[in-house]
Amino acid sequence: MARRPAQPGDRTGPAHLLDLIAETVPPVHPKGLPFVLGPAAVAIVARRRPWLARPAAALAGASAFFFRHPSRVPPTTPGAVVAPADGTVALVDTAVPPAELGLGSAPLPRVSTFLSVFDVHVQRIPISGTVEAVTHTPGEFLSADLPAASERNERTCLRLRTEAGEAVGVVQIAGLIARRIVCEPSAGDTVTLGDTYGLIRFGSRVDVYLPAGTAPKVAVGQQTIGAETVLAELPR
Repeated sequence: MARRPAQPGDRTGPAHLLDLIAETVPPVHPKGLPFVLGPAAVAIVARRRPWLARPAAALAGASAFFFRHPSRVPPTTPGAVVAPADGTVALVDTAVPPAELGLGSAPLPRVSTFLSVFDVHVQRIPISGTVEAVTHTPGEFLSADLPAASERNERTCLRLRTEAGEAVGVVQIAGLIARRIVCEPSAGDTVTLGDTYGLIRFGSRVDVYLPAGTAPKVAVGQQTIGAETVLAELPR
């Protein structure tokens, strides 16, 4: 029997599938689109072969979940430093920042956020300012929740200078499974609190180094929401 052509208003077919995805999940980061569209296309083409279509659809859904890019509303508090990512606060301490950050050799207040594979993996700018330096350092792929990951793992360092002249360092650290760090800004760029600036694929950590004397407002074990949770407030 010949199949009935699709009619206007039909709630089936590829177009409806895309509409349904758009209605039910947050936007996907552009870097994640190939991981979503590839298996989604396989699922559509192989829809008469459930043994292939179902795993492909599941992979597309899992990828869309991992690369989701929800909108956020940053605080308006002057001097607020926000969490650069969703996750769990793994460390609140003082530590010597990586040399490539250019923040000196004295220990500085540090807040580390660990991202599991279930967390939103896009990273956000923690405070408005100018990008002074961006440095990528190859390294190991230890579990990102280990303290040693700060020094030994592959990472990308971003140094920001606020309008008030304060320097803040942000370090994206690859994890046990992660093999790809995306950092979009370049030295000289002006960035705004809460802007999306990059992502790390499949489990990671982000460290924020604060100016000396800054008192963090979060505790180990606390859940963070990128661009919304206030890590600290700088003098103004």
